[in-house]
Amino acid sequence: MEETYRQLARRLDAVPNGFPATATGVELQILARLFTPQEAALAARMRLLYEPAEAIAARVGMAAKEARRTLKEMARKGLIRARRGEGGLVFALLPFVVGIYEEQLGRMDAELATLMEEYFREIGGRTILDTEPPIHRVVPVQEAIPTGLEIFPHEQAAAIVESARSWGVRECICRKQQRLIGRGCKAPLESCLILAPVEGAFEHDERTRPITREEALQVLRRAEETGLVHTTGNFRDRHYYICNCCPCCCAVLRGLTEFAVPTAVARSGFRSVVDPEACLGCGACLERCPFGALSVPEDIAIVDGNRCLGCGVCVSACPAGALRLERLPPSEIPPLPTNIQEWMLLRAQARGLRIEDIL
Repeated sequence: MEETYRQLARRLDAVPNGFPATATGVELQILARLFTPQEAALAARMRLLYEPAEAIAARVGMAAKEARRTLKEMARKGLIRARRGEGGLVFALLPFVVGIYEEQLGRMDAELATLMEEYFREIGGRTILDTEPPIHRVVPVQEAIPTGLEIFPHEQAAAIVESARSWGVRECICRKQQRLIGRGCKAPLESCLILAPVEGAFEHDERTRPITREEALQVLRRAEETGLVHTTGNFRDRHYYICNCCPCCCAVLRGLTEFAVPTAVARSGFRSVVDPEACLGCGACLERCPFGALSVPEDIAIVDGNRCLGCGVCVSACPAGALRLERLPPSEIPPLPTNIQEWMLLRAQARGLRIEDIL
């Protein structure tokens, strides 16, 4: 049985996102908590591209009818992907992050939360967060960008929301996990936006509360008022979520704040700047900055460009309006993958993986 989970762990680590092994084997405990042995055996032979149950069953040596029934249950649990194909349902492997972990809202309890914390701490960001290109990208608070400065749709949280045709909101899995182990903060629990390009996508999703476009924009505004950081997938086109993150709970932002992994999240393409004539030196921005990028050594705020990720949450905290975002020089902005497929290819190359082996 342990070998079955070990095979699944190796399969998940062969995905560009990564799922590194630990010395203690806590990742195997997590998988055993989420997958039955039969489910693990199926997932360990699945691919990232969708395929019918018959193809997966043939590789495992299982009856197609039994495999289809098990795969449907796995999809309901948020362990794999499923959608309707031309000849019926088709199924695909789901990365651990972003993927399986985020889908466990209904199953996250104190035991699983503790195991996940042990795993996060033992890997310390290894593979998942210390590989280029990063999994997540910061999206700036739009109000922090001066009027007239060129900004592209993928750099605007509101534009990403408005490009969708279905909207939903979920509890933040990271905030829930941290609260279950007695940590975390008081930021709103229901704060993660899920997006889809078709209407009615979340009507039967147990983990997602369907909302309107205007309600989704309100979620963004509340997040900005709370000082949360917008993040999304680190590519340009076809986004399907916006996380509203705090540095004390978010597994990605903790890569920076706790584990000092500089590649944990991609910068927004902007950085904060201070107008020294307007700055009061009050220090209000210090409490708002999630990354410790601001200091007030001599009554005027200073921005540490190496620590600023260009989220813009400090701007609204300044009572004097002395902070704003400016665009980084092109030489300081890494190329942004066009879509998730290009991101996966670049990530696989960086990790020395053959993407063909998992597709």
